[in-house]
Amino acid sequence: MATAHPDAALAIADPAVPDAAPAQIAMRLQRGTGAVAALASTPGVTVVNGIVGAGGLAPSVAAVTAGNRLALANKESLVAGGPVLMAAATRHGGAIVPVDSEHSALWQCLVGEPAGAVARLVLTASGGPFRGRRRNELEGVTVAEALAHPTWAMGPRITVDSATMMNKALEVIEAHHLFGVGYDRIDVLVHPQSIIHSMVELVDGSVKAQLGEPDMRVPIQYAITTPDRVGVPVAPLDLAGRILSFETPDLDAFPCLALGYAAGRRGGAAPAVLNASDEVAVAAFLDGRLGFLEIADVVAECLAAAGDTEPATVADVIAADTAARVLAAEAVARRR
Repeated sequence: MATAHPDAALAIADPAVPDAAPAQIAMRLQRGTGAVAALASTPGVTVVNGIVGAGGLAPSVAAVTAGNRLALANKESLVAGGPVLMAAATRHGGAIVPVDSEHSALWQCLVGEPAGAVARLVLTASGGPFRGRRRNELEGVTVAEALAHPTWAMGPRITVDSATMMNKALEVIEAHHLFGVGYDRIDVLVHPQSIIHSMVELVDGSVKAQLGEPDMRVPIQYAITTPDRVGVPVAPLDLAGRILSFETPDLDAFPCLALGYAAGRRGGAAPAVLNASDEVAVAAFLDGRLGFLEIADVVAECLAAAGDTEPATVADVIAADTAARVLAAEAVARRR
């Protein structure tokens, strides 16, 4: 039986979750969202944030405020609270390193390149299970079809987000904050083989790309060990005989991508509303209470109803997230 490290500690955000802590650290177990943020504040550590939802923002801010390296897999931290998190990192010297494969690829391609050398960031997308379908062919698609991702094994929400291309919309906003590049210089390219994880175009026309078999162990480990590289037991990439293809996203069939760009450019609370309303809409789709194409409709309706406040604190972001969820629930109920 494995034993716990003598310095190990555990924080559980949800007080309803059963206590499964090893006996060796049971005395150091803390509960509540504040406890998670306090653990992330431990100085001199790398904090890996894989929390799902807006609840991940406070621990992210706590980590960078403590001057830690934050290996970030919580999208909401940057999508909903990007300005808040980036300001905290700048003010306190914390470092944010991406865990998502696409942002890790961009990050690796940007190593050694001054900001003035970058012409464009290109995020690649698998296209999801409905790549190539027109909008009228997406009427009535089932939950099972939406969850049948051709490349990646992921949780239900992110898999549906990949099917609607909302996941790529959120990644565009993340890339904007992580790399300080304007939305007009962030493009999305459908690449169904998922071998090129993203690319950077430089001002001299050169393009740098990060390639590899689709395996999340690589970006996770690099975020933890950077700048060092450590061997990972993944299949080596063999390009012989393989064809890599690329397509322009169909914004008519997948309007969520356009909604993401619009929310990012609008700024303020709009990205938080985008994310929260999508989460509610996707949950309704998974429960059979909403059609696939209606996910984008609910998000668009919530964005149209949202105000133009500028969240300045974690509490402001959470308030915008909460309000958007109410709007989205009402929008879903009207469609039943």
